[in-house]
Amino acid sequence: MCGICCVVTLSNQHTVHDFFNKDVLSCLKRRGPDSSQQLIKTVSDLSYECLFSGHVLHLRGLMTPQPLEDANNNIFLWNGEIFDGVHVGSLENDTEIMFHRLTLCNSEADILSLFSSLRGPWSFIYYQGSRDCLWFGRDYFGRRSLLWQFSNEVVCLTSVSVYSESGSQWREVPASGIFKIDLKACATSKSLSLTLFPWKYSSTEKTVEEIFISVLDRVSKDLPNYIPLVTNESKLCLTAPVIPLNKTISEALDECQCTDVSNINHTVSVETLQAFLGVECKKKLVHQFIDVLSEAVKKRVLGLFRDKDEKRRDIPSTSTSKAHVAVLFSGGIDSMVIAALADQHVPMEEPIDLLNVAFMIKEQSKQKCTSKKHIDQEIQLDLLSCQESYKNLDVKTDDHLVCFDVPDRITGRAGLKELKALNPLRTWNFVEINVTLEELKRMRQQRVSHLIYPLETVLDDSIGCAVWFASRGEGFISNQGELKPYRSSAKVVLTGIGADEQLAGYSRHRVCFKNYGLEGLNKEIGMELDRISSRNLGRDDRIIGDHGKEARFPFLDEDVVSFLNSLPISEKADLTLPRGIGEKLILRLAAVEFGLTASAILPKRAVQFGSRIAKLESNSEKASDTCSRLKLLSVDEV
Repeated sequence: MCGICCVVTLSNQHTVHDFFNKDVLSCLKRRGPDSSQQLIKTVSDLSYECLFSGHVLHLRGLMTPQPLEDANNNIFLWNGEIFDGVHVGSLENDTEIMFHRLTLCNSEADILSLFSSLRGPWSFIYYQGSRDCLWFGRDYFGRRSLLWQFSNEVVCLTSVSVYSESGSQWREVPASGIFKIDLKACATSKSLSLTLFPWKYSSTEKTVEEIFISVLDRVSKDLPNYIPLVTNESKLCLTAPVIPLNKTISEALDECQCTDVSNINHTVSVETLQAFLGVECKKKLVHQFIDVLSEAVKKRVLGLFRDKDEKRRDIPSTSTSKAHVAVLFSGGIDSMVIAALADQHVPMEEPIDLLNVAFMIKEQSKQKCTSKKHIDQEIQLDLLSCQESYKNLDVKTDDHLVCFDVPDRITGRAGLKELKALNPLRTWNFVEINVTLEELKRMRQQRVSHLIYPLETVLDDSIGCAVWFASRGEGFISNQGELKPYRSSAKVVLTGIGADEQLAGYSRHRVCFKNYGLEGLNKEIGMELDRISSRNLGRDDRIIGDHGKEARFPFLDEDVVSFLNSLPISEKADLTLPRGIGEKLILRLAAVEFGLTASAILPKRAVQFGSRIAKLESNSEKASDTCSRLKLLSVDEV
């Protein structure tokens, strides 16, 4: 992963340094702590100047400082991971591979073909010196952040910025395609314009003209009026890396459903899920899902730079081993399945860090939070294993720690017991990350607000802060019954985002299904991935990257999405069934096949509620409200 930045100015009255904020540089260096370089390109005859700034987090192959430049004045900045589509050897670096492939491209179509073939998250900036063109963009899902800012004769691109009440505002580069700026034409006219090459499905009912009209209208709304956005003259498009969503709704039950599924007792229990798995075609489908998801996790936990003496899988884990992989971990179904799959592929001698965040419960809630009965009611769990997990905890630690026993901490501990039962030889570092109101306020002002920016809602604040503290990985682990300070060394952080969006995991999906049926639910599911880049992924990449760690999203692997998109909604979820069963049904069935039990029937609980950050400062806000706390900023300590 990297922090990348480019500033282009068409004006002789300003230099690129006038637009490159030292606070932005500081944020970029935190994303890429292993190497930092800058390069300035001045083209005197055309009167434009470019600054390129690259900051590298070394994860694979040979260390490769950025930006890269060749003899033909091509310059490349890359923030991505190639998991498939273009071959990258175990000792090779994907930045060098991509740069070499780009320099061999002889046309716009060649460049689009190259990026269409990639599988994995990416954002990039490519200066094509021979043609005075600047190319940039984000992957189909927008899994890597890229922001832009414009003035009449200046464009700035960066992985992360800082909030400022003055000047032009930053916006996220839409994950709608790849953009090109013809610097020669812009320098001549002394004004900027953008050319867009949008994504399209390889087979689609929409014509190219319809795609261009739709995308241009959507992207133009967030651009300044003086920045024209045009389609490329050849009407070239990128080919989407996934297949379209299957929106078919069967008029009659298929053969698989007709046999035994209709007779299953629909209680919230593991036995109910096991009964579903007793239907052969259901079980076969679940195993297909497990296979494709397992491969996605494998790609994301292997191929990391590891010491040579740490490569054997048959060595028992030791306390001195270093974790390379962490999981954002609540004990819920998404993180449990990700952790169980990571266990299958991470070398056995390596610990896996389970990052579990909790925000201190308010003083007036302390008495309530010590009541086991209240906790069980609040979490809405009728799960013996979770109750036993809480009852058997050693609570002789400091009394104040009881008030970090938020719902996600309880389910996290129960999940830890399940994972230990699956693989008792693995070292599972359950990292208890406890955040006080004082620290929340301090770090939000100093750092987190700038990473959430340009997003600004209460929901962005809650999720952004929770993910920032969790991914920092500073907390306590239990060592022979005693809590000891611990800081996660893992550079890769796995997160379960994408599961709820594809498998009808949110409460809004039940409301939609109740009001509009399967057709309405299909429409809602279709919208989820279309907007996930702007709602979640850029923000989460900036948040996690701030710690010199890389966010990886197995549920958004292209093969996983294509597999799930190929299925009718009835195979993925059944919202006629109760909470804890019907939503994300196929994932719950997979969990049972792994041997997970209690976590397989946990109802969905959003991180802002499970970690209790949403209860810490204000109970009267709506998630969509603009968050006033994000505006009280200071960049002095960024």
